[in-house]
Amino acid sequence: MAQQRSSCLAVALVLLFLASGVSPWAAAQMPRREPTPNDTLKSPEVLPDHRVTFRIYAPKASEVSVSGDWIAQGRGVGGKLEKDDKGVWSITVGPLVPDFYSYTLTVDGVRTIDPKNAMIKQGVASVDSMFEVPGEEAAFQALGPVPHGDIRIVWYQSKALDTMRSMHIYTPPGYESGKAKYPVFYLLHGGGDEDSGWSTIGRAGFILDNLLAAKKAKPMIVVMPNGSMPRPANAAPMMPGSPGAATANAATQDRFADELLNNVIPYVEKNYRVLANGENRAIAGLSMGGGQTLRIAPSNLDKFAYVGVWSSGVNQQMTADFEKRNAQFFESPDKTNKMLKLFWIGVGEKDQLANAGAKNLAELLKAHGITYEFHESEGGHTWINWRHYLSDYAQLLFR
Repeated sequence: MAQQRSSCLAVALVLLFLASGVSPWAAAQMPRREPTPNDTLKSPEVLPDHRVTFRIYAPKASEVSVSGDWIAQGRGVGGKLEKDDKGVWSITVGPLVPDFYSYTLTVDGVRTIDPKNAMIKQGVASVDSMFEVPGEEAAFQALGPVPHGDIRIVWYQSKALDTMRSMHIYTPPGYESGKAKYPVFYLLHGGGDEDSGWSTIGRAGFILDNLLAAKKAKPMIVVMPNGSMPRPANAAPMMPGSPGAATANAATQDRFADELLNNVIPYVEKNYRVLANGENRAIAGLSMGGGQTLRIAPSNLDKFAYVGVWSSGVNQQMTADFEKRNAQFFESPDKTNKMLKLFWIGVGEKDQLANAGAKNLAELLKAHGITYEFHESEGGHTWINWRHYLSDYAQLLFR
């Protein structure tokens, strides 16, 4: 009986191989895959002393380097990896301050993500890898044992662009089970990113969760739209600083202003339980989003009582134009200050892109008698700063 079962099993295996198009004799002769160091490679590896090791298996590469946002923040260096005799390149950096960081590898001149790391930050035309160095300094943005809100990807029809667009929307814990209406915070990203940025490397949901659990912020809905507007198909190439660049940038900002005011806000107020008035709306943005905030808020003061401008401002050469466009905002400071509950400016001391413009904006507001807060932090033009700005700013909203 056992011999009969063995014969049947053998016949079944032969039939299986024949059905797959591979003979059992050919399968027996198929070469085995040789294991490589990549099979067990770990990257990045956060060490107990907060140093971080990056590794990549690239035996045929001639040069590999790593770059990350901790460098712009003044927290350490990156640079070239060293290759061992097995084809594994590696470098150890730090120790790093506990935080969330983004980085990329460059292999023989080609920028790439870390193939061993599934944590990524998606942009409009590029992708970065991310990692966490846990510790007390990062607790405000960490995933912890607290009640958590929801972040949804919402699709809507953009009349401004005649296409479907997405935005990320955070609702606080208890939103689904309750009937209360909430104030709304419109949170804008920077250039090169899209609406997922604040939910990935920006850690917005976890930051709000932790603030709410500690009773440091009021419950609110946070809307994170896609501020990257496509250039018209017939638009001529435009280099930064070239004649007409400022005009093209202003036109793009105006397109987003139309998108936010006439598409995003009406959609949110139709589909979510929100308090739909200026006293219960806030807006803030980083870098490009800060420029968009300045394009929208001063000329729509009845719609936003809270304004945040992060790593952005008004350059000296654009001061006169900014004053002219926002004459009503400046002409009656008493009225403006009564309507404006908060104007919060934040910039890094080493931010070569935005520090001068942010300080010029502060001086401009001061000269016109507009009340504001100015915060200069360490470091540069990085998400490391912007997450802290979000945490600080959110605690002041809707008080």
